[in-house]
Amino acid sequence: MTRNGRVVFSQMEEVVFGRPAAQAVAEQAAHLGATRVLVMASATLARDTDQVARIRDALGHRFAAQYQGMPAHSPRGAVLDATRMAREATADLVVTVGGGSLTDAAKAVQLCLSNDIDSTEAMDRLRPGGPPPQAPRLRQVAVPTTLSAGEFSAFAGVTDERRRVKEVFHHPGTIPAAVVLDPAMTLATPEWLFLSTGIRAVDHCVEGICSAEAQPYADAQALHGLGLLASGLPRVKADPTDLDARMDCQLGSWLSMAPLATGVPMGASHGIGYVLGAAFDIPHGHTSCIMLPAVMRWNRAANAERQAGVAAAMGHPGGEAAEALHALIAGLGMPRSLDAVGIGRDAFPRIAERAMATPWVPRNPRPIEGPAQVMEILELAA
Repeated sequence: MTRNGRVVFSQMEEVVFGRPAAQAVAEQAAHLGATRVLVMASATLARDTDQVARIRDALGHRFAAQYQGMPAHSPRGAVLDATRMAREATADLVVTVGGGSLTDAAKAVQLCLSNDIDSTEAMDRLRPGGPPPQAPRLRQVAVPTTLSAGEFSAFAGVTDERRRVKEVFHHPGTIPAAVVLDPAMTLATPEWLFLSTGIRAVDHCVEGICSAEAQPYADAQALHGLGLLASGLPRVKADPTDLDARMDCQLGSWLSMAPLATGVPMGASHGIGYVLGAAFDIPHGHTSCIMLPAVMRWNRAANAERQAGVAAAMGHPGGEAAEALHALIAGLGMPRSLDAVGIGRDAFPRIAERAMATPWVPRNPRPIEGPAQVMEILELAA
């Protein structure tokens, strides 16, 4: 039978790379006709560098207000605080300068504004399965400082603090209008955060390539992105000032999102990672460092040929993908087990139950029929 499929293209307009962020952001604001720009910035970047101030200065009269201090995993309460600031500032554009939690929060802010949400309880209306939310009216320009690549999707991961559950809010219009990739903006990012979110991008590539629903368009980008990341991350570890290596990592991160952005689902590494982040406050980069090699070992019986392509893209033709990933993660000094982040076997049943409710575990390439099989993966990651 002739292969068939569907590639869904996003509403992103452009990606600018290798140029100073302040200049590029100002040009994007002018292009979009913005007159009231809300800057959502990493507190560390705003406090310890002049990079955010440069962006504000470049915006000039277009700058309206600044929000900073978004906690990890984008909790609902903080998202609502940022929504109130955007509403009070009558913002017509939001510029995010920071990591994945900040980027996702801005997407959720867009939905809160367009759906008149003014309480954390009202955010229940944005959950999947309910009536489709109203389309966002506010656009976003993202300047990422980590590599988790959420700026290239229309999905926003937001944590419900009441239940300690990370949910995914989605609308095609929440994807940023533009992304600015400036490697100099990542120099102040803590090494562990830059490198671990790089493995998060590796996770996007690998689970996209190994998906049972993979397709050639996404494969081409994810395989090249994986090669850039597998080369670039160790070079940044060896020399944190190497801007060319950081640029390779940023480009690899961009390419890593081709599967998700075009409709290819992720698998158990992402699904279990959601639970580890929301319930145990494990940074999402670390969840990929811990879970991806274990998931690959467990999945090998279902997709050995695909995994061989992963190993080859990482520079290990004929090798095992799980071992290549393990070696890359070890060389970066990242945690490689649940025990290393303080999660013991007593927590496994709760993790397994919750993982079954995530959007990705049910679409793992080796079918997962219940919590018992998630427990098998957790044992491999223990």
